[in-house]
Amino acid sequence: MANEYDDDSSLIDRDLEEYIKYLERTIRELQREKGLYEKELAQCRMEIEKLLQPPLIEATVLEILPDNRVIVKSSTGPNLIVNVSSKIDVSQLKPGTLVALNNRGSEIIEVIGDREDPVIKAMEIIERPKVGYRDIGGLQDQIREVREVIELPLINPELFRKLGIEPPKGVLLYGPPGTGKTLLAKAIAGESNATFIRLVASELAQKFIGEGARMVREVFRLARKKAPSIVLIDEIDAIAAKRLDVGTTGEREIHRTLTQLLAELDGFDPLDRVKVIATTNRLDILDPAILRPGRFDRIIQIPLPDYKARKEIFSIYIRKMNVKGEIDYDKLSKLSEGASGADIKAICTEAGYIAIRNGRDYVVMNDFILAIGKVLNKIKPDYLTTVKSRDQVVGANYM
Repeated sequence: MANEYDDDSSLIDRDLEEYIKYLERTIRELQREKGLYEKELAQCRMEIEKLLQPPLIEATVLEILPDNRVIVKSSTGPNLIVNVSSKIDVSQLKPGTLVALNNRGSEIIEVIGDREDPVIKAMEIIERPKVGYRDIGGLQDQIREVREVIELPLINPELFRKLGIEPPKGVLLYGPPGTGKTLLAKAIAGESNATFIRLVASELAQKFIGEGARMVREVFRLARKKAPSIVLIDEIDAIAAKRLDVGTTGEREIHRTLTQLLAELDGFDPLDRVKVIATTNRLDILDPAILRPGRFDRIIQIPLPDYKARKEIFSIYIRKMNVKGEIDYDKLSKLSEGASGADIKAICTEAGYIAIRNGRDYVVMNDFILAIGKVLNKIKPDYLTTVKSRDQVVGANYM
């Protein structure tokens, strides 16, 4: 009996030990789970505190007063005289420094420092366009002039110092739409080692007073920082039209933006190794102030391509296409009289669509004939007949 009792008691002890171990494991798991919940609760409390905090106001320091108060220009509009938080060292603050203001007391509670406008920073072309001078047809004289104004001063500034002349600051390209003004600027960006900053002039037409002028300052500040650099202002007529004495508030703001642009081109701060290229279709409406020498030293016309230029443009686009048979560039150039470079590109694209509709993966001469008729509307459909087979289209009476 004693042995049986001993066996039972040992079993009970083992069961109790196992149960105690189980309880200990359960406690550890619960403690671990409690720790996870506490972390999640702390995170939620932090998020709630962030949500309840009022937003900060961005401002620019204008002047530091003797009593350690600061005059700032608030992003909301007015200039404010504000106090500085005890956590901020006043010696850190200088005119032009970006700071954050408390929304309630308008106190400086944080120094942001220098910050580049993300919109301006995005204007810098990081990846260079895969376009070169060989991709431009019929503009050899214009390419030479642009390279003399833009590339030469950046590559060989000593030459101008020896001659005792000031290098040109910029060039204005004008001409009908589709003649290759922007393409020429892309080629310069692709061929040169300079930083290239591109903006459309309409981006400078801002809603709030002073924003357009500020963006112009930021663009040229970035250009000077990244020098040697080239700034392209596309469709400059959007902000550089002739100024009138009367106008709406929006027009007056555009005039302020233009005034800032004129100051950057020919102001106290030299452009040095910054060159400017501008393009426009409407030279006749530009303000005389922007056309005078000292701002745009070269005004270059980009005309519609002539007979020889059209042949070159056709060859540039056709060499990238899968072509079968002989291509008569002389006939294509004759038929496309009056076409711009953009028209010729559209003709080549349309020729590809005609080949696709005819079930081919290659383009033939007559596809281009049909494409010219469709894009330029110069050959009437009555003169175009389809014969022989779907793989061969013959243009009748096109000579």
